[in-house]
Amino acid sequence: MAKRLSDEQVARYREEMARLPVGCIARKVIAGKERYYRQWVENGRTKSVYLKESEVDAVRKQIARRRELLKLLRPYGIAGRRPIRRDLAVKTGRELSDWADFVSGWDARDVFPDIMKFLRWPVDGKILIVFGIRRTGKTTMLQQAVRALTREEFARAAYVKAKVGDTLETMDDRLSSLHERGFRYVFIDEVTLIEDFIDGASLFSDVYAQMGMKIVLSGTDSLGFSMSIDQELFDRAYMLHTSFIPFREYSRLLKINDIDEYISYGGLLRRGEKNLDDPLANEPDASFRDVESTRRYIDTAIARNIQHSLACCRGGRYFGTLRELYEKNELTNAINRVIEDMNHEFLASVLTRPFKSSDLGIVSRQLMTDREATRRRRLDRMLDKGKVTAELMRYLDVRNVESLVVAVSDAHAAAIKAYLKKLDLIRDCPVRLLRGDSVEEGARVLFSQPGMRFCQAEALVRAMMRDSSFASEPPSEQEYITGRLLDDVRGRMLEDIVLMETLEATPRPREIFSGKDVFKLQFESGEFDMVIRDLGTRTCEIFEVKHSRERADEQFRHLVDAQLLSRTEKAFGKVISRTVLYRGPDFDHDSGVLYRNVEGYLKGLIRK
Repeated sequence: MAKRLSDEQVARYREEMARLPVGCIARKVIAGKERYYRQWVENGRTKSVYLKESEVDAVRKQIARRRELLKLLRPYGIAGRRPIRRDLAVKTGRELSDWADFVSGWDARDVFPDIMKFLRWPVDGKILIVFGIRRTGKTTMLQQAVRALTREEFARAAYVKAKVGDTLETMDDRLSSLHERGFRYVFIDEVTLIEDFIDGASLFSDVYAQMGMKIVLSGTDSLGFSMSIDQELFDRAYMLHTSFIPFREYSRLLKINDIDEYISYGGLLRRGEKNLDDPLANEPDASFRDVESTRRYIDTAIARNIQHSLACCRGGRYFGTLRELYEKNELTNAINRVIEDMNHEFLASVLTRPFKSSDLGIVSRQLMTDREATRRRRLDRMLDKGKVTAELMRYLDVRNVESLVVAVSDAHAAAIKAYLKKLDLIRDCPVRLLRGDSVEEGARVLFSQPGMRFCQAEALVRAMMRDSSFASEPPSEQEYITGRLLDDVRGRMLEDIVLMETLEATPRPREIFSGKDVFKLQFESGEFDMVIRDLGTRTCEIFEVKHSRERADEQFRHLVDAQLLSRTEKAFGKVISRTVLYRGPDFDHDSGVLYRNVEGYLKGLIRK
């Protein structure tokens, strides 16, 4: 038992503590140079003062001395912080065990071993951030990590659930109390709900991680974490992204092996549910069951994510060009346009042109050029495109430029694209165009949430079915046309999925003459859906992607085109394999073209 202090000692320590600085030391890299600041929380707001490098060690020792005195004086009712008793936001012991046992027997995400590696790694003053949009398994991984702790580790573990209204001062109180009581493994969920998190996140790394705590932060506000890494947590945090869930992982975790199921509902760790009489289907976070739930998800998980992060960062000063969209409630509208447009053009012209469904235009052209004369249709004569488009706009909650309060500019489009990339919702796929002997570089934007995209295609079908002219056509005609539309969407989405997952499983080459390069290759006429080029051996594998269970020679006509193959080898290296990825069984064609099951291919991709 600690020796009781005399009244004289208490008074002397109290006087000494009053002269010492509060807060913590934060290191930032600005324009390539290190800068040091003392930061503290006052009246709910983070404040800071610049420190010369020669002052840093002395101030750090003073802060440590103040914490030591605070610990000595707390039993005497002299505290610079609020006493914490039975904090309902903190779980330890039996409560923590019961909370973690909920996921007993559940399979873990591919990134889960990285959490345990961090927890067992020697203390290095860094923290771990697990972030991603809603329903991608973040909290589940925290529960699984708690269950994986040894008995000794568990005895020193705590879970903290942040809530709206919490501040860094609140969290500082909790962590200080937990540290004094011997807790060294702390999992903090929904941490970006802390209003001043982005501006003061270094509290976790610069103070408590330095004091020996292993801290895991988690939350849905992916952009907030990304901004904190750029500012407060630069080089002091490890990152685990959860937003992208590839088919192999979706299949393993949900026991679903059908690529069409992934196309319809993929992106979240939840089975698709169309039975609206089922109570689970009507939960706010249900998977993409209909347009309304999808639009709500886009609003809450994406648009509000961006808005919340920008509003919380330095008092909202980082809204920049998006402030107009945010203040006039146009941000969700712009995001919806981006997601719906499958031309993958993220330019102002895409957002501001009069709304027209790209899916509707493509299926219309295909129906007019069907190889079977009896199947050719003039879609424009079968329905009122104006009414269908208006109905689709109502479903998707998009507006024409004339009705926008704020016009969407190139700067708006560029900012939205940058933030969607930070949220792991889109990524660029290289596209190369062989024009003569020259290679032109381009990019195609891939979207990581297939279920969200496909639900909007289904909205188009619903809009078509509500058109009185189209509804007067025979049911067989309606079924044929809507089936063609959805099959076309599935085919283009399957191509995107193959490109996205191959890119994610293939690290970008770090040197000119080693590694692999993945891209789409286009010619003046024709294209290869995917090329995997080995820079070391100067060889290429080329692929066509087909949403079909059947085989037909027409599917690989480009793969056996001697001129296209010769031009490819001249520009990129020897072609060593030609493959059609489709939904049927593996098969080796007499032409040398390989047919491979696309689900098997995707499952065989290994996370790097």
